[in-house]
Amino acid sequence: MSRIVILTGAGISAESGVPTFRASDGLWCGHRVEAVATPEGFAANPALVQDFYNMRRRQLAEVQPNAAHHALARLAANPAHEVLVVTQNVDDLHDRAHAAAGSPPPLHMHGELLKARHVITGAVQDWRTDIPVESDLRPHIVWFGEMPLEMDRIERALDACELFISIGTSGNVYPAAGFVSAARYAGAHTVELNLEPSLGHGLFDEKILGPATQVVPDYVSRLIS
Repeated sequence: MSRIVILTGAGISAESGVPTFRASDGLWCGHRVEAVATPEGFAANPALVQDFYNMRRRQLAEVQPNAAHHALARLAANPAHEVLVVTQNVDDLHDRAHAAAGSPPPLHMHGELLKARHVITGAVQDWRTDIPVESDLRPHIVWFGEMPLEMDRIERALDACELFISIGTSGNVYPAAGFVSAARYAGAHTVELNLEPSLGHGLFDEKILGPATQVVPDYVSRLIS
């Protein structure tokens, strides 16, 4: 059984119609990143932040998993491999594809749109409707300045993996951008599947460029053929 860690970013969901995060111009869906993706932004204008994530939560009903999501779900369900899918995405497209394939759920290191967190206790619960402004809940999203989730589990998997695959990531957001270095240190073969080279493309042993809906199913077919 081979041990595989897969990191996915916004590029895998873009072809489903989920907007990608654009850090180059400082805007995210028309808003300053500091205004909607930091604890300080939430403290300054909770109404704006809640409205921003309420809108994104509603948009999930309009999108569906694509061929890349389904290919990874099939790989995770294959008994010949031990697969951990770690996603930077807060949408539920991986979750839907994995549920359909009967594979273990992905790990959301940056949180999930369909969950809410109590601002005082930190308790997390499923949440599929709008979060009211006057609520004691906030989106269960890891904002800039906050610690990503499940880092201990991710680091253990990277230390033990034999194959590391990065899909649709820019390579400029840490700690995720450092996963390839950790995998290389552990002796893993490293692969980048991306529309264009990431900032860390030189760290990958194998690089395949193209749309996720094409290159991901093709690569997965090589692993489970």
